[in-house]
Amino acid sequence: MKLWDKGFSTDKKIDHFTVGNDRELDLLLARYDVIASTAHAKMLGKIGLLTEEETGQLVTELGNIQKDIETGNFTIEDSFEDMHSKIEYLLIQKLGDTGKKIHTARSRNDQVLVAMHLYLKHELQEIRQQTVELFDLLMELAEKYKDVLLPGYTHLQIAMPSSFGLWFSAYAESLIDDLYFIDAAYKVADQNPLGSAAGYGSSFPINRAFTTEELGFATMKYNVVAAQMGRGKVEKSAAFGMGSIAATLSKMAMDVCLYMSQNFDFISFPDELTTGSSIMPHKKNPDVFELIRGKCNKIQAVPNQLTLIINNLPSGYHRDLQLVKEVIVPAIQDLKACLEMAAFTLKDIRVNNGILEDRKYDYLFSVDTLNELVQSGMPFRDAYKKMGMDIAEGNFKPKRDIRHTHEGSLGNLCLEEIREKMKKS
Repeated sequence: MKLWDKGFSTDKKIDHFTVGNDRELDLLLARYDVIASTAHAKMLGKIGLLTEEETGQLVTELGNIQKDIETGNFTIEDSFEDMHSKIEYLLIQKLGDTGKKIHTARSRNDQVLVAMHLYLKHELQEIRQQTVELFDLLMELAEKYKDVLLPGYTHLQIAMPSSFGLWFSAYAESLIDDLYFIDAAYKVADQNPLGSAAGYGSSFPINRAFTTEELGFATMKYNVVAAQMGRGKVEKSAAFGMGSIAATLSKMAMDVCLYMSQNFDFISFPDELTTGSSIMPHKKNPDVFELIRGKCNKIQAVPNQLTLIINNLPSGYHRDLQLVKEVIVPAIQDLKACLEMAAFTLKDIRVNNGILEDRKYDYLFSVDTLNELVQSGMPFRDAYKKMGMDIAEGNFKPKRDIRHTHEGSLGNLCLEEIREKMKKS
């Protein structure tokens, strides 16, 4: 069944090429199409295009379809083009002519638009919640290990003292920035496109304010052409927010992979959270974090993928827009999996407490030792030259009893302030 069927068949090759993997992806979106269809049916009843009885029948049967979706009993066979055609078929099978009325005053274009908006709203909320949960874990770890020092690096050269408190809370605070992008994407998605039909509205006296309120949107996309132009744009907005989180996760995963290596030996994990080698019995590989790194690097490419699909399209609908679905939906699933696995593994991280006891890290303290000379009255440039000469001549004696007090430093992590910033976000 095709919603655009006019009584003649399409070549099977054309059908296969144009449908693509829509059926598989639509299984994730079908519940949102049902939610939107329910609101649409109620609206049709409100403006008199459906009787009260017909409205009740459609709402009831859509509820039954929703139950099948939730229990995993909803399928989209090859004889159906997508979720829209399968859902309408089921309504017609149960309700006859009443089922045929569900498509009144809408198009498959605004159907998929509103389903995607609802889907993205839900998924962005879930991504936000998972990000907050990871934030909370990182802040707990920062508090727990705030006094354990580790080397800080610039250019991958030993630089200055850092701490696990700094390291964990750095990634936690970075996640707040990422959520600003997620919230912006949510605001873009929180606009009702239903009623734009094929992109030019409808001659039926539909009530878009009703469906906006019924579906829980903050506002509607008023201009019907603007609503259609939002297809691809709303997905790209979400992708930018997801890419921001992915960048943070990827960088953290890279740190974990480095810190787990024997050359660093800063952290470790229980055996059950690592993998081994088929021939090297000593291996404890950070496969989870390597995959988080790889998947998150892929996710960061998604905004560009979407741009390349939609950037030179004129206004109005084009079949190119079908392709954005197969880019954004898997990316969402990957990001949620990465957030889940990062939290699952980091809760059992093991920290090396004596890293800086190794003399190779003595030079980490050169800046603090230099600063002590300055505080005793020596001009900074003279202190810098003296410290350089002491290091070159082998006379450097590190000042290990460091004391950092300014906001955001080793001795003043401002963890409560960071938590408050997250609350305000």
